[in-house]
Amino acid sequence: MTVTLKKHPPSGSIILERPDQCNAITGEMIERLRQAFSDFHQEPSVRAVIVTGAGPTFSTGLDLKELHSISREPEAQERWEDHAQAFQDLLETMLRFPKPIIGAVDGPAMGAGLALLLACDLVVASHRSTFSVPSTRLGLVSGWALPLLQFRLGASTAARLALGGDTLEIEEARNLGLVHHAVPSDQVWVRAHQWCQAMDLASHESLQLSKRLLNEMIGEELFTWLRLGTAAAAASWTTEAAAEGLDAFSTGRKPNWPGRRS
Repeated sequence: MTVTLKKHPPSGSIILERPDQCNAITGEMIERLRQAFSDFHQEPSVRAVIVTGAGPTFSTGLDLKELHSISREPEAQERWEDHAQAFQDLLETMLRFPKPIIGAVDGPAMGAGLALLLACDLVVASHRSTFSVPSTRLGLVSGWALPLLQFRLGASTAARLALGGDTLEIEEARNLGLVHHAVPSDQVWVRAHQWCQAMDLASHESLQLSKRLLNEMIGEELFTWLRLGTAAAAASWTTEAAAEGLDAFSTGRKPNWPGRRS
């Protein structure tokens, strides 16, 4: 299984289970994640959901080998658009999910993996966690991380990561408000579960209305931004730069960008 569900009421855990591939997100995983949230939506004993990754990486983002494989298909454009739309739908499912979602991070969260984390309401992370948007180094556009970074942290931080290529270490991520609690690696899930237990003492109706206010009313423009981001991401996959970046990644070489002067 690439996605595993576990129940420890009052929490339910959704675990990315591709540790040997740094939990890179495939099309199959996107559908399994959407189904996982549907399952926990219907489960009354689960009051809050924890999203975490198996192994030393939260997620490096979309599976670039899968994207490279799609690029060789006759209907690549249509497949890319479907892939991008499916990921947008997953993020909107999370943002509209009525129960609180806690991201439990132990290791790097990159690109679409960072977007997945930013779609969570709260974040617990280990001291070795990092946060980055390396898409431009692959000839791509991170159409989901950028709107969510803007929503959570502001355009200045989004520009630092997407344009400047900076990586946020744990202390800065906590100071900026991306991470709410920093704990040792072996305490990440435990701290997230403790937070779920604390939430279980509150009015569940009040929690749900508060989340809706934050994500759907205060952040009303976010869903428009995500639609624009999805279109930009899908378009970027069709460019010469993307073809070069994905091929370079797949073959383990340095990219030779189109139009760059020697």
